[in-house]
Amino acid sequence: MSTIEVIILSIIQGITEFLPISSSAHLILPSAIFGWADQGIAFDVAVHVGTLLAVMIYFRQDISALTLGWCKSLAGQHSTESKLAWWVILATIPAGLAGLFAADLIETFLRSPWVIAVTTIVFGLLLWVADATAKQLVKMEQMGWQQALIIGIAQAFALIPGTSRSGITMTAAMLIGLDKLSAARFSFLLSIPIIVLSGGYQATKLLSEPTQYDIAGILLGVLLSFISAYICIHYFLKIISRMGMLPFVIYRLLLGVGLILFLSFSGS
Repeated sequence: MSTIEVIILSIIQGITEFLPISSSAHLILPSAIFGWADQGIAFDVAVHVGTLLAVMIYFRQDISALTLGWCKSLAGQHSTESKLAWWVILATIPAGLAGLFAADLIETFLRSPWVIAVTTIVFGLLLWVADATAKQLVKMEQMGWQQALIIGIAQAFALIPGTSRSGITMTAAMLIGLDKLSAARFSFLLSIPIIVLSGGYQATKLLSEPTQYDIAGILLGVLLSFISAYICIHYFLKIISRMGMLPFVIYRLLLGVGLILFLSFSGS
């Protein structure tokens, strides 16, 4: 990868990992449009590390409280924090199973610009419905295991390119009653085990295929994805408090329609 490719793709990953607009779609599209070579497993691991560090540092207080609460729950001391920790674990299971059994199938048959175009529009409209019509009254701390499981099942659909992991989890959370900020916070916390699992899986593949690595490119990818993801999380929470999800819905619709037009005229 050239330096400019590393810079662009790292920033794209950092920004889109936590916005409801699909990071996988935005990483696939530059390659499809500009003819760039696949960024490779090492780069995927690098940007996953960067985004993981960003969300863990930003939510360090929540993570500490949930971890402590979960440890105490093992000794029979239950609290709101321990409950939420267990809900994060429960909600991770469906996506973990889907990734284990369906990832290769999806990678083979659904990783295309046309699929991205369609899912970008469809799940964008679903996000708009959730934002505009759902009764958003429930705080994250009031969630039950059923709500956590529904969000977890929705997260499994994020394996389809263009869906957006954060988008589908926030959509599901709002549809079952969570307010916008609670939906976003739970989605961000839920991203941590998923990023760890995904990055760990990629890392095992990386170790099984020893080769020469562009260390400078990898470190730059970690740094830029970390910075862009951290900034993105901070401002995203402010935007949805004031404007809701509409800006991201509009972006998804414009992107999806633009992709369809581009693919139609290019004959792809």
